[in-house]
Amino acid sequence: TYFQEPISQKLKRCQTKCLQNDTMNFYITVDHNLIIKQARLSDTGNYTCVAKNIVAKRRSSTATVIVYVNGGWSTWTEWSACSSRCGRGFQKRTRSCTNPAPLNGGLPCVGQAIQKLDCTTLCTVDGEWTDWSKWSACGTECTQWRRRECTNPAPKNGGRDCEGLVLQSQNCTDGLCMQTASSSDAVALYVGVVIAVIMCLVISVIVALFIYRKTHRDFDSVIIDSSALNGGFQSVIIKTARSADQLTAPPDLTNAAALYRGPVYALHDVSDKIPMTNSPLLDPLPNLKIKVYNSSGLVTPVEDLGGDLSCKLSPKVTQSLLDHSDTMNLRNQTLARSRDPSCTAHGSFSNQGGHLIVPNSGVSLLVPAGAVPLGRVYEMYVTVHRKDSLRPPVEDIQTVLSPVVSCGPPGALLTRPVILTVHHCADSVQQDWLIQLKSQMAMGEWEDVVVVGEENFTTPCYVQMDHEACHLLTETLGTYCLAGQSLVPAAAKRLKLAVFGPVSCSTPDYHIRVYCLDDNQDALKEVLQMETQMGGKLLDEPKSLRFKDSTHNLRLSIHDVPQPHWKSKLIAKYQEIPFYQVWSGGQRSLHCTFTLERLSSCSTDLSCKLCVRQVEGEGQIFSIATTLQEEVQCIDTSLMDPANSITSLQGPGAFRIPLSIRQKLCGSLDAPQTRGNDWRILAHKLHLDRYLNYFATKSSPTGVILDLWEAQHFPDGDLNELAAVLEEMGRHDNSLGAGPV
Repeated sequence: TYFQEPISQKLKRCQTKCLQNDTMNFYITVDHNLIIKQARLSDTGNYTCVAKNIVAKRRSSTATVIVYVNGGWSTWTEWSACSSRCGRGFQKRTRSCTNPAPLNGGLPCVGQAIQKLDCTTLCTVDGEWTDWSKWSACGTECTQWRRRECTNPAPKNGGRDCEGLVLQSQNCTDGLCMQTASSSDAVALYVGVVIAVIMCLVISVIVALFIYRKTHRDFDSVIIDSSALNGGFQSVIIKTARSADQLTAPPDLTNAAALYRGPVYALHDVSDKIPMTNSPLLDPLPNLKIKVYNSSGLVTPVEDLGGDLSCKLSPKVTQSLLDHSDTMNLRNQTLARSRDPSCTAHGSFSNQGGHLIVPNSGVSLLVPAGAVPLGRVYEMYVTVHRKDSLRPPVEDIQTVLSPVVSCGPPGALLTRPVILTVHHCADSVQQDWLIQLKSQMAMGEWEDVVVVGEENFTTPCYVQMDHEACHLLTETLGTYCLAGQSLVPAAAKRLKLAVFGPVSCSTPDYHIRVYCLDDNQDALKEVLQMETQMGGKLLDEPKSLRFKDSTHNLRLSIHDVPQPHWKSKLIAKYQEIPFYQVWSGGQRSLHCTFTLERLSSCSTDLSCKLCVRQVEGEGQIFSIATTLQEEVQCIDTSLMDPANSITSLQGPGAFRIPLSIRQKLCGSLDAPQTRGNDWRILAHKLHLDRYLNYFATKSSPTGVILDLWEAQHFPDGDLNELAAVLEEMGRHDNSLGAGPV
């Protein structure tokens, strides 16, 4: 039999360590077996049982205990910088199998030790000098100059500026410069030059005024009261005495007038006029008064709609402003025609007013009757600027919400506000956005005009925001744009997505272009015109997408590419457009391209799906089904024809509400009523009562409200709805079918 010694006598030979200090994890059973309660890494080793007494000592065979440790991952490192300093690259992060490391044959870690993520870095562009300009004329100090600009290209995205001189000078007489005139002679010379210049300017002004009056005195305008026949609309007849004197006369643009009614992507013009109606609003008033133009080009006003302001101005001030408009008309007539005809409309407007519309762009300018002073004719224009360099600079938290639009002529005297209508791409305008109207000054700088919703008595204009359009009421013609700042992360811009492909393809590669545009008509119109010139076509209907201010990128991917006839050449599973490029609105034609390779020359059919979505946001799916044609088709270039790009409506026919009815409504509703049943209730019923003080400052608040209604509902305003609003107001004295008030 054994004489059992205490457990402290049992040795762990591999560590030559007594177990007496570590007995909590060991115990011995009745049959003398050693039990380890919980295996630990430190318990790995060779164990021997030793029994001894006075007589003898006995050692058991060695038992080996090995504790296996499976590997565990450490935490991920931070993402590395983008591998490419310009263009597409990748970021990576790593982790190691050291938490713990596998020991004694334990299992290694399961999973990836490296993760990669696609990234895009803006390419830096170093500035380069342009060529030197020609040397200037030799100056009085025998020096001539030349200059160059750092714009070939200009530095961008942190690129280096050009090194060197902007201006360079040299002696232009080989050092033989001699002063032959005394200082007194030089002063006399300068005085003589100045006097000569002034005399030339005076003679030029006199000649210009003489030519202008001579070319305009032979035009007669006869306004015929045809309201009894056409329900209140008045026709305008222009008579000319001699056709040979029409060199400076404004062109007749009414023949080119057209209204666009089809889908925006079709860009076709329809020559149908504004439909007339049998509504009681068209019933004429028997005492309608007429303006008669005499042969001198002046007007004999019987009843002046906009005469209130003219009466308040002194005769000298009024006449000086009107005389200035003569030369201004000639200058702006040439300026308007020199612009891109596909995004410009221009026309000649008198006191009767009219409407300028840039087709298929959502941009128009309403010139109310009475806005142009009596006896004057303005050559007016409205232009959509498409160059990215002309868009206003915005802060990081702001975004451009509308096209940049100019209306002119700048500095023209207006006796009542005109209404500039521009489409915008802000969603949920009232709740989610802080919107600013910006204006470009004469030197090119942009300034904030007003924050929408914060107008006051000092504000020079009023902005009416609808769901898709902005209506700017102003008496100052110039260049305007909307910029916005989101107030909540859920604020969204409306994007318009359009997918294009080539009309024909004779190469193995087929390129699909996906445009991500601000949701306004002119942006899509510009892309359609550009793609038509490139030989492209729409592969599916354009779709809208709400793009939220969530800092998430826009992800594009292609699916269901037919195998084995086609394959995608995209290495990654998807492409992404960075959030700030989409949100800032600084680039109009933002797009990316998918390239598909045709593996069989006999394959002429292609069908696939394209998914465009914001990461963790909304998305759209395009179904593409097209047939490739080897022969190049004839591309329709009618969209580039300037004659189809200008729409100008002049006179009473440009408005839905007849002039006689407008006069009747203004006479009835302008005067305040004790029960408030006046223009204020009309504004409330038409949802135009956000800032009534603006209308209150006008000589005819009702007239301005009706002008705004015209702009909102052009060209299909329903006069019956307006009549219903007046009926709700209980204005029985203003019955639309009744006689004069």
